[in-house]
Formats: sequence, structure tokens, C-alpha cells
Amino acid sequence: MNTRIRILIAIVGVVALATVAVVYIGLAAARNRDATAVGTAGAVTLTRGPRLLVRSTADGDRGHLVTVSATDPGGPRAVSPVSCTRVHAAGGTGLCLRQDSDLTTYLVVLDEQLKQKREIPLFGLPSRARVSPSGRMVTWTVFVTGDSYSGGRFFSTRTGILDTTTGEVTRTLEDYAVTVNGEPYPVADVNFWGVTFTKDDNRFFATMSTGGHRYLVDGDFAARTVRTVRENVECPSLSPDGTRLAFKSAVDGDPAKGWRLSVLDLSTAAVAPLAETRNVDDQAVWIDDRTVAYAIPRGIDHSDVWSVPADGSGTPRLLVPDGESPAMLG
Repeated sequence: MNTRIRILIAIVGVVALATVAVVYIGLAAARNRDATAVGTAGAVTLTRGPRLLVRSTADGDRGHLVTVSATDPGGPRAVSPVSCTRVHAAGGTGLCLRQDSDLTTYLVVLDEQLKQKREIPLFGLPSRARVSPSGRMVTWTVFVTGDSYSGGRFFSTRTGILDTTTGEVTRTLEDYAVTVNGEPYPVADVNFWGVTFTKDDNRFFATMSTGGHRYLVDGDFAARTVRTVRENVECPSLSPDGTRLAFKSAVDGDPAKGWRLSVLDLSTAAVAPLAETRNVDDQAVWIDDRTVAYAIPRGIDHSDVWSVPADGSGTPRLLVPDGESPAMLG
């Protein structure tokens, strides 16, 4: 091969690489614009109504926020230009966890029209997002480098809370005073995830991991305290009437065997395993006082939202194809 041909090949290679870089940067910028789009949301709003909000996993609009009719959730979809990795909404407030091209995660608070109200860098991988029923409190969980709550060596969790009214931020629940079985617990290896708020915007439930145990904890935002309630309860979700918690529990206490959905009655401590027997690695949501919804992965980059009765009866049914992170807006 002569010198002229080698030079020509090198030039073509450089141009090709530059083209790929420009395309990548352009796509990343487009994703970033989508994640903070402020007035171009079209038919998608967070106003109260009989609709479900989900993150789309469909080809063509993957990651975008969409709404569907609560009476026809498998029907027409209204698609927003806003993209998130995790999402939740309640009381006219939306919480969007998104990742930039540099893999930094941002918490984005949205108003009813999907306009960005606040943005906070979180520096972790998105895991959970939840908004209190009133829309005042938002809470999130990200994975960060450290010890895993499931016994691994590479990741731990950081869970925080933002009061959107006062602007007060709790960066990590690890700063709260912890009580285990009624005794102060000054141990550093605690991890929290999966917060769910009561209607008073102060009390909450969450999961805490420490010493190889996973606990349901009852928290107080104002007092900065949490106390353990019972073991093997993960990703709790409080029912609209405030009487029950949907949660996932590790099969035989071993997360490696997967998780089973159940419902805990807070007054009687009775647990009802639900009719969904597949592995559900999600924080379920309540569609109403009788039904919970959750995402089940399907293939690569696809998930579907399913629902099941909250009393252990019935059978699971497909609710929203190609969706995840569901939230009931009605």
C-alpha cells in the first residue's frame, strides 16, 4: 500500500470518527433538552384526572413520559418530549430522575405542565422516585459506590428527601437517628431505599439495610428519626387510605432467589401474599385502594406495567404495555 492510499484511509477514518462524535453529542444534547423541556409537553400534564403516567419503554419514544386513560390503559398514549430514567408524580408535582451524557444523575422537580421547577445533581445511578400524596415532598434513591445492601462489594444506596415548599433537603437518611428493636443503633453501615409518605407529609416508611438484615422502618422527617418495624420488607408503598403497605420481600429471605409482592395490614400486622408469583424488583404503586401496579421487564430495554388485586385474590393482568415507573394521577 503506497503512502497516498494510507493517508487517504487515515483521513476517512478521522472523518468517520468525527461524524460519530458529532452524532453522539447531538443525541446527548437532544436527550438533555427533552429532560428539561418546559412548555412543549403537549397533551401530557400532571393535573388530577383518571390517567396513568408511565415512562415509555417502546421503540421510538423510549424514556419519554406518557399518559394513558385509567379506563383504557392499553389504548392511545399521549407522549411528552420530557425524558426520565425514573419518574413519579402526585398532587400536581412530578419527580424525574435523569442521566446526562456524562452519567451524572439529576433530580428534576416538575410542575403540572411538566415545567422544570428545580434541579439537583445526585451523582449516582437512578433507582427509586416517589412523591408524597400532596405533592409537597419528593424522595429518591440512587446507587453509589460502596457496599451493596444485598451483600455485594460495589454499590450502596443514597436516599434523600426534598421539601418543595421550604426547599429543605435531606441529602441522605443515613444522617437520621436510628432505633433498632427499641434501642439506639449508632452503626454506620446503614442503607435506605424505597420511601413512601403518609398524607401528613412528615411520617414516612422506607427500607433500611444493616448487618445483613433488611427492615421496614417508620420515619419522622421533622424529628430526623427512623425506627424499625419488622424484617424482610423492601420498597414499601402506602395505600391511599393509609392502612396497608404493598411491598416486596426476598423469597426465603434471600434476594438471590427473587422478590414476591405482598401487602401488610398496619393495624393487624397480617401479610397477604399477592397473586403475582413472578419476580418483581420494583416499588409497586396503588391504582386505588384495591389494586397495585408494578413493572415487569420484558426482553432488552422493555418493560410492561401489570396490576393485581391487593387482597391476594385474582390474577395479574397486563395494564400498560411498554411502560414502567407508573403513577396514578386521578
